[in-house]
Amino acid sequence: MQSIELKGGRHAVLALHGLLGNPLEMQFVGKRLQRAGYTVTIPLIPGYGYASEHSTSYRTTRSEKWYDEVLLHFNFLKQNYESVSVVGLCIGAVLALRLASERSDDIAALSLLATTLDYDGWSIPTYRFLLPLAYYTPARYLYSYKERFPFGIKNKNLQQWIASEMKVKTSTAAGASRLSAEGIFQAYRLIQNVKKNLEKVSCPTLIMHAEEDDVATPKSANLVESRITSSVKKKVMLHNSYHIITLDNEKEQVAADTIKFFDQAVHTIQQQTRKTA
Repeated sequence: MQSIELKGGRHAVLALHGLLGNPLEMQFVGKRLQRAGYTVTIPLIPGYGYASEHSTSYRTTRSEKWYDEVLLHFNFLKQNYESVSVVGLCIGAVLALRLASERSDDIAALSLLATTLDYDGWSIPTYRFLLPLAYYTPARYLYSYKERFPFGIKNKNLQQWIASEMKVKTSTAAGASRLSAEGIFQAYRLIQNVKKNLEKVSCPTLIMHAEEDDVATPKSANLVESRITSSVKKKVMLHNSYHIITLDNEKEQVAADTIKFFDQAVHTIQQQTRKTA
C-alpha cells in the first residue's frame, strides 16, 4: 500500500485516514473530490498508517511524528495550489483539528468525519480506559486490540467481505486487524492535546458523524461543534452508518456534502481575492 495522489485542478485537498488504516479508507471520497476538480493527496504516514498486509512486527511511532508528516504534506500543497482544504477520518480528523488549531488561516475548509475524541462507542470493550496504562509496561509491545465485528461498518455485504479478508490478511480497506497498545496510547496523547486547543480552530468546518458510531459516540462531534470558534460550521448526523462513514452506506452523502462545503469555502476565498485585487 502506498500514498494515493489524485491530480485535479488548482485547489487541493489533504485527506487523512484513520489510525493503522490506509489510504483506501479515503479513496472513494478522494475520487469524488477529484471528479469535482480538486487535486487530492491521501498520504500513508509512516508509523501511523498500516503499510503492509504481510507485516508482523509493525510499530507505531510517536504522535508528534504523525503530525510532522501531516504538516509536511500540507505545506507542500499550500506552496503549490491556490487553496488547501483538509478532510480526516477518525484519528485523521483529530490530526486535522491539530493542524487547524495552528494553521486555521491557511486552511480553506475542514471536513471532520467520525471524529474520535474518546473511544466510547458501543463496540469498544469496557476495559478500554486501561489500555493507555499498558504503555508504561512491557505490554506496550505485546498487547494489541483485535478489531471485532462489525469492523466499523453497517453495510452487511461489506461486513462479510472484511471478516473474510481479516481471516487471511492483517489489513483490509477498513484498516489493520489489530491496534497496538502503543498506537492507542499515542492516539490518546494526540486527543488530549487537541482537546486543549479546540478554541483555536477558526476555519470553516463541516462535522459529519454517525448516530450509531460503534467506535466514538456523537459526543465527540458535539464537543467539536461547541468548542471551535469557526464562524462557519455545520454538523451533519448520519442515520445508516457506523464508524467508517467513508466506506459505509452513506459514503455518497459524505462525499457530496464535503464537496459542497469545500466548494462554498473556495468560492468565498475567490470573492475575497477579487475584492482586494
